[in-house]
Amino acid sequence: MSKVSHHLNQFQTFNICLKDPVETFTKALFYMLFDEEYRNHNCQFVKDTFLKITKKLKLEDGEETWIQFENQFSTIREKLDLDAMAIEQGDPAARSLTEIYLAYPGFHAIAIHRLSHALYNLKYFVISRMMSEHVHGLTGIDIHPGATIGDSFYIDHGTGIVIGETAIIKNNVKIYQGVTLGGIQIKKEFSDTKRHPTIEDNVTIYANATVLGGDIVIGANSTIGANVWITQSVPENSLVTYQTEIKISTRNK
Repeated sequence: MSKVSHHLNQFQTFNICLKDPVETFTKALFYMLFDEEYRNHNCQFVKDTFLKITKKLKLEDGEETWIQFENQFSTIREKLDLDAMAIEQGDPAARSLTEIYLAYPGFHAIAIHRLSHALYNLKYFVISRMMSEHVHGLTGIDIHPGATIGDSFYIDHGTGIVIGETAIIKNNVKIYQGVTLGGIQIKKEFSDTKRHPTIEDNVTIYANATVLGGDIVIGANSTIGANVWITQSVPENSLVTYQTEIKISTRNK
């Protein structure tokens, strides 16, 4: 045994190799939701993969948890269909629902979030977080599995979006790239408190806006403009913008 191997053996071991099966599991779940043929041929494989992961992580009640998780698939699919329709109705570049299901990174991120959120609520925190980080790497969209998201959620473009664990997003909300729904208090002792904002119904948040704080509420039917920084609640039916002076001059020839 080499000196390096000897020294490494003194450290605590983690199941790092689980990253691969969790990525396989995440991808297979996404396929199962939308592809009947894939579902019919691979349902047992997906379940077995889940149980192998839970065994490696020494999680209890894997069989029972799988049943509870699987029973939510129909509801999750219904919610995702609403998300896809919201994107189709709101994005003039969307030619069809098929394009959204197959090619939109925002939809992909929402889909994996709804699946990982279900596992988060079943107290399978490590698997749910690994799933969210997998899709984060694929799409550039970082949604913590603990975040609560209502119906007809629309992510446009999406790259750089960050949504924290205790964020609450209600129905018919639309957000653009670079938006952060984050926390101000980052001390460990606040881990069990609400640290991220609440976004009420029918809110649109434009690119690179930052909304911080667990007691912050963005009121219904409001529009948050690009690049704003918000640390106080916004009443419903508000328009919040960041104004800067831009001068355009013509060069003398």
